Amino acid sequence: MTAPTTGAELLDELHQAVTRYVILPSPQAVDAVVLWIAATHAQPAWAHAPRLVIRAPEKRCGKSRLLDVVEAACHEPLITVNASPSAVYRSIDDDPPTMLVDEADTIFGADAGSNEDLRGLLNAGHQRNRPAIRYDANTRKVEAIPTFAMAALAGIGAMPDTIEDRAVVIRMRRRAPGEKVSPFRHRRDRPSLTRIAEKIGGWLRADLDKLEAVEPEMPLEDRAADTWEPLIAIADHAGETWPERARQAAVDLLAEADNSDQGSVRIRLLVDIRRAFADQQAISTSDLLGKLNADLEAPWCEYGPLGLNPSKLSKLLTDFEIRSGNVRFPDGSQAKGYRRSDFVDAWQRYCPPEDGPGEASQPSQASQPRSARDGNTGWDGTSRPTQITGPVPWDGKSRPNTPSRPALTCIGTDGTAGTATPDATNHRGVA
Repeated sequence: MTAPTTGAELLDELHQAVTRYVILPSPQAVDAVVLWIAATHAQPAWAHAPRLVIRAPEKRCGKSRLLDVVEAACHEPLITVNASPSAVYRSIDDDPPTMLVDEADTIFGADAGSNEDLRGLLNAGHQRNRPAIRYDANTRKVEAIPTFAMAALAGIGAMPDTIEDRAVVIRMRRRAPGEKVSPFRHRRDRPSLTRIAEKIGGWLRADLDKLEAVEPEMPLEDRAADTWEPLIAIADHAGETWPERARQAAVDLLAEADNSDQGSVRIRLLVDIRRAFADQQAISTSDLLGKLNADLEAPWCEYGPLGLNPSKLSKLLTDFEIRSGNVRFPDGSQAKGYRRSDFVDAWQRYCPPEDGPGEASQPSQASQPRSARDGNTGWDGTSRPTQITGPVPWDGKSRPNTPSRPALTCIGTDGTAGTATPDATNHRGVA
């Protein structure tokens, strides 16, 4: 049995390791997690630091276990549970650690006002050159503190739009009867994952200049393209089946997000108004409100006993520069209402196509790869392997134990955060 020698073989080995301990919702989700972990080892090459959001509707869906696997295989994990924001800020440098946050829903809850600094870090750190500005009273100087770092967040329920819009989102679910995984034991199983991480780090660190210069053909646009570019660059660098699989994962996971998320309330309102208009060129305010409030599953019932009223409707549409006015109808009558033509621009900019997959979704849409838009040949986004054959475990050198960055909190034993005693000689906090 031979050890993996190519990037593709290393990704295949990491793929096997992930699926050994966790059941993910789809093959595309597995590929995305593998590529995200690999991308953490080449952070100095990236212009953006994609987040990995691991969310679940209820407990016992495997989100913490997946975070355990990510922690063992990523570059310089930094657990931020119970860490002060100042300690986290001071731990980020030009070669940043990978931030890991379990129970992230507690950071973004209604009573999480004390975590504003950490929330700001998670938002700003997606892009380079977004430092936090602080005044140091000791030196009497203003200093810029770097925020750029990849981060994985696990929690129950959706994260804020500002986080998920910058993230690869994995929606975990409980294992069905018959779905089996190997139990993850921190002391026993983590070393094999760190050996894979060491090899992946060595592979990618040798090619940082190449990775920084690449501009991969992207099947997405705008912020979604920024988020997925490091993952697709890794896949292209690995070769074999990974370039196609990475692009398929990007398209499928983004479509899943578009199809399942409601998006902002105002975008939901635009979509519902488009449905209410049907083929009419104008609609009275009273008729529009009647149709909106008649949908008992829509959020408009939360706006009062009778749902939306003219004033609240007008306020929601103000930022789109849409206003009501006197409208004349085909039968010669007049009433206060809205014209279809006033909505067309907003529908085109913010809403999914009318024949698209889902009505009230996020506005970000998949697009052609850059090569197709430029008239060049490239990936067509249609094929994907159905079976992955992984290599045997790598038998190279073990990961160094020399401390380079102190752990902020302890790593849990057997997959539970915060229960093990950190080893004073290991920056990963291994017992």
